[in-house]
Amino acid sequence: MRQFLGSLLAATLLISGCSVQKSEKQGESNGAVTHARLLAANQDADNWLTVGRTYDEQRYSPLEQISDQNVGKLGLAWYSDLDTARGQEATPLVIDGVLYVSTAWSLVKAYDGATGKLLWTYDPKVPRETLVRACCDAVNRGLAAWGNLLYIGTLDGRLIAIERKTGTPMWSVDTTEKDKVYTITGAPRVIDGKVIIGNGGAEYIARGYISAYDATTGKRVWRFHTVPGDPSQPFEQPALAQAARTWTGEWWKYGGGGTVWDAIAYDPDLDLLYFGTANGGPWNASVRSPQGGDNLFTSSIVAVRSKTGEYVWHFQETPGDRWDFDSTQHIMLATLPVNGQLRRVVLHAPKNGFFYMLDAATGKFLSAKPFVRAINWTRDIDPVTGRPSPIPAAFYDKTGTPFISLPGAAGAHSWQPMSFSPKTGLVYIPVNEVSFPYAAAGPDWKPAELGYNTAMDAGKTAMPADIRQRGMARAGSTGALVAWDPVAQKTRWRVDYVGPWNGGSLSTAGNLVFEGTANGNFIAYSADKGQKLWWMPVQSGVMAAPMTYSINGVQYVAVMAGWGGVWDVATGVLADKSGPIRNISRLLVFKLGGTAQLPAAPPPPTRLPLDPPKLTGSPQQVEQGKALFARFCSVCHGDAAVSGALNPDLRYSATLENANTWRIIVIDGVLKEGGMVSWAPVMTSQEADNIRHYVTARAHEDAALAKQP
Repeated sequence: MRQFLGSLLAATLLISGCSVQKSEKQGESNGAVTHARLLAANQDADNWLTVGRTYDEQRYSPLEQISDQNVGKLGLAWYSDLDTARGQEATPLVIDGVLYVSTAWSLVKAYDGATGKLLWTYDPKVPRETLVRACCDAVNRGLAAWGNLLYIGTLDGRLIAIERKTGTPMWSVDTTEKDKVYTITGAPRVIDGKVIIGNGGAEYIARGYISAYDATTGKRVWRFHTVPGDPSQPFEQPALAQAARTWTGEWWKYGGGGTVWDAIAYDPDLDLLYFGTANGGPWNASVRSPQGGDNLFTSSIVAVRSKTGEYVWHFQETPGDRWDFDSTQHIMLATLPVNGQLRRVVLHAPKNGFFYMLDAATGKFLSAKPFVRAINWTRDIDPVTGRPSPIPAAFYDKTGTPFISLPGAAGAHSWQPMSFSPKTGLVYIPVNEVSFPYAAAGPDWKPAELGYNTAMDAGKTAMPADIRQRGMARAGSTGALVAWDPVAQKTRWRVDYVGPWNGGSLSTAGNLVFEGTANGNFIAYSADKGQKLWWMPVQSGVMAAPMTYSINGVQYVAVMAGWGGVWDVATGVLADKSGPIRNISRLLVFKLGGTAQLPAAPPPPTRLPLDPPKLTGSPQQVEQGKALFARFCSVCHGDAAVSGALNPDLRYSATLENANTWRIIVIDGVLKEGGMVSWAPVMTSQEADNIRHYVTARAHEDAALAKQP
């Protein structure tokens, strides 16, 4: 049956609307990336023309030179050290033998795909103080190509066109308002001469939207807002009138969230562009919509016409979201047998832990089942409507009692891309199994000019200095690679990892699935059975998804390594669950018989014993500092002041014993060029000093904890 299904799916892919012949592609001049060439990307095995390889985002390659029979001979062909020591999340493009990749801080690099020779580098010079507006590190997930241009969305909200041969910028447009807290980390897509890009910011004061720009001129063609604005003003599109009926209060003053920060897919036969929307903003639904409501179009998949941005349908996966259950995770299209008939479907595994199958033409709900082992926030999913039934305790903003949800804000599946193999009929999902505590802020909460605006009390839920509770939290934070049957809605095989936040997946016709891990390995599994066939330590955690290409008959597999992202910067004692962590940012390229060697790995990072100065703050000062740190500092310097690998661990800071130096950094902003901006707009010098007292107290707590058996 499975062989039949695989053959059927492969045949379906070939007869879909992407059947431009290879001879047509060869007739195109100068290697330009055209609409015809992108439509035919599935037949162009040598290249990787768009971030998901094809418009349906399956991240499957028909290349099979590297297979389950010979992958044991895989070796490093070449590598390139990167000059951005932040998290690396991009999937490279390969066009006619040249590999193009974006790195942290939105840099772009071009390499000879066979030799690794660096051809050019482009730096858009993103101001480092932009980091304060980025929830989850200075990352970038990839590029788009059209004609002889590349397109990069920058962390500070620009869309830039770059000449592909030289790296020369051709035009730049601000896609966001500079006085608003938006960033771009996702990869653009190009559809018939229009560059599609969204943005992030739903943890701040942001109203989500996605935009299309003319690929030649940079002129905006259309924009679709995902959340209604002030209802006293005309709505930008008719669908927002429908959406406004699902909101209460004065939501527009808080932005509403719903940003489109990653997932985009396209079906050329239906001419539908699909994108996922983020959580509602603030997270606390009682603040943004006090009388309830579903809050459309947050935490939804939305389908629009690619030419005009006209609304066609939506499906909301988490109505009234208050758990940061984005639906911005990787969206995939496939043609599958549903109830005995082939059907074009949308496949989605969002943060909330359920794998959804929707009709691609209408958005009709077809099925949803848990793809993780435990879910506690909802009783079930209605088999007809697809609507969840959250348990009463999950409404922490109504009960006033903290709620520990499984999955949590990191998601059962986050941004790391999944892949699909038409040969096995399976989807390969990077899974997190991590809980998260939610507690609503008090009634005096107000939005601030800087920092998170989630209306949560992160101080109340900060990890305590308790060995038993920390041990339980670490033991319960795991990850896996799950091979999911989307038709039967069940797991076919599973590989368990020590910790979460492992890399995206790539599947190939060689019966292989590739994935990098948080503990610094790059691994090949058999796609049908999940057998570990080959692995190599790469010295840094891998979050990005691999890709593959061919030059002169030689198949290569490429992946970005470089630990970081929200799991590192914000999770405190959980950041190193997979083992000692460090960022060594590299582009790694493999081939059969590759003989290149990485330099010797530096020793694992170690921390000296804590030796904090005397605590001089009062208990009241420490408590106020705790609340301020949790709201404004923890997203970069870690939950309960325990940092990961990228940002300074303030418990060790020499400035703890010098109030003046602390003030110069925190209030005067002397280190803003390194990303540490002045916090004067949201706190006084005394409040900043109270944060110093809190961090000092935390250092004393953990110093004492380290002496316990």
